Amino acid sequence: MSWQENYAVWQKQPTMLPDVRRELDAMAGDNQALEAAFSAPMSFGTAGMRGVMGPGIGQMNVYTVRQATEGVARYLDTLDDATKQRGVAISFDSRYHSTEFAHEAARVLGAHQIPSFVFDDLRPTPELSFAVRHLHTAMGIMITASHNPKQYNGYKIYGPDGGQMPPKASDMITKFVRSATDVFAIQVADEQALRQAKLLHIIGEDVDQPYLQNVTSVTINHDLISKVGKTMKLIYTPLHGTGKVIGERALRKAGFENFTMVPQQAIADPEFPTVDFPNPEFPEAFDMAIALGKQEGADLLVATDPDADRLGAAVRQPDGEYQLLTGNQIASILLAYILKARKAAGDLPVDGRVVKSIVSTELATKIAAAYGVEMKNVLTGFKFIAEQIHQYETNHDHTFLFGFEESYGYLIKPFVRDKDAIQSTVLLAEVAADYKQRGMTLYDGIEELYATYGYYAEKTTFEEFQGVDGSAQRAKLMSEFRENAPHDFAGTGIDAVEDFQTSVKTAADGTTTAIDLPQSNVLKYWLHDGTWICIRPSGTEPKVKFYIGTSDQTAAAANQRLSKYEQALKAYVASIN
Repeated sequence: MSWQENYAVWQKQPTMLPDVRRELDAMAGDNQALEAAFSAPMSFGTAGMRGVMGPGIGQMNVYTVRQATEGVARYLDTLDDATKQRGVAISFDSRYHSTEFAHEAARVLGAHQIPSFVFDDLRPTPELSFAVRHLHTAMGIMITASHNPKQYNGYKIYGPDGGQMPPKASDMITKFVRSATDVFAIQVADEQALRQAKLLHIIGEDVDQPYLQNVTSVTINHDLISKVGKTMKLIYTPLHGTGKVIGERALRKAGFENFTMVPQQAIADPEFPTVDFPNPEFPEAFDMAIALGKQEGADLLVATDPDADRLGAAVRQPDGEYQLLTGNQIASILLAYILKARKAAGDLPVDGRVVKSIVSTELATKIAAAYGVEMKNVLTGFKFIAEQIHQYETNHDHTFLFGFEESYGYLIKPFVRDKDAIQSTVLLAEVAADYKQRGMTLYDGIEELYATYGYYAEKTTFEEFQGVDGSAQRAKLMSEFRENAPHDFAGTGIDAVEDFQTSVKTAADGTTTAIDLPQSNVLKYWLHDGTWICIRPSGTEPKVKFYIGTSDQTAAAANQRLSKYEQALKAYVASIN
């Protein structure tokens, strides 16, 4: 159907909810907005769905949430009754409509006689992952758009291990979602009737307490925290999101007492009024924390995104200014501390393994190797790290020590199976305390790592493709890289190309080896000087992302090399666009 036909179907609905009707009426005459909203259904994949809120088959609204949940329910209907009756845990963030979407999901599940366990208020994504495991539910649903701007919302699905749904199950759910073509015919149960029938349960503190108790296992040196952690000054901002519910409690329970939350950003506000982008990757997200940090002389600033799965940090320098750390730097210093502390305590397992995404820093690989620990590389998406943890526990062949992605996501202990900024906040505070007792900062610690292992520099850039043609444009760009393959970057030859779509690694001499990872539309180039360049379409945003990682003997040389390849990559993309 054309967008005009889809729009006409929505216009004619006599029982449309009043709020949606008002928004739909307001779009009348705006053909560009109508085309974007009604041309194609929302993409639903292994990461669920995410998009701008508003009426239409291509936006986040009550009806597309019902459609997604109908797909989940139909999938659960194919399983045995005992599994189905384990139900679904549901959480949500501080965004507009998040509470409504969570309860609508429960009503659709209830119409299929599937129990749901809905949090009484907003909670972080990692706590939803924990809740799935703690309550032994069959699945989990998280209503969140993570770090996207305020216009967005999203719907993430989790499997019984607490990790995001693996591709096979997700593909089945996607087919069921697509089969629910009439979004207005999806049955929803009355919420009060579901409560009385014990098909909808409200959860909260009964999950908070065991989650927080597990978080206490993340810290390693309790004597250090009792000596230094009580006096070290920390500023924490949840950026108007879910971290405010649990982050403060986690820090206090771990023994950190001298911290302050940024008061204006400790308000769960869907407008995100103090930031354009509630993303700890962006320097401007730290503006208020830096101002408060200077006022209070804070050693460490920590920010978590609205669903508290990503963490960013900044540390005070001798001149009183604050230096932001990259996700790769935070991961590297956390890893180095974990391995050093566990070796000192005599409990570093011989079968230990660290897991990272293929676009994350190779500094971590060097650190792990120095402690005799193996590094496992997986595709981007924390579900792939969760899969590795599940395999290790099933096969008893490795012990998980740490997992991370360069995009500010880290997991220390696997009682959660997604990136967890609450765990990371607590451990990073301990690492900062460790350096403080040595008269150093976290940034000094990063420099210490560079002096030991070499200076590493990484950067992520992107090309954005909005609108109804965005998906086709992204596909075309990836095709151009394959059909008109570069022979070098900035004059440096390519040693090997990894094409994860064909699962083949091709060396410069033409020899090939198989890539033992799931197929994905990703290309990675390894250059003569050890630099790597990776290209992949984002799974959650209308972007193609470009990653560069390099190293050298000095920071200046590494950054100069990084800049050279960034310019060469931009020039190549411009030439094929």
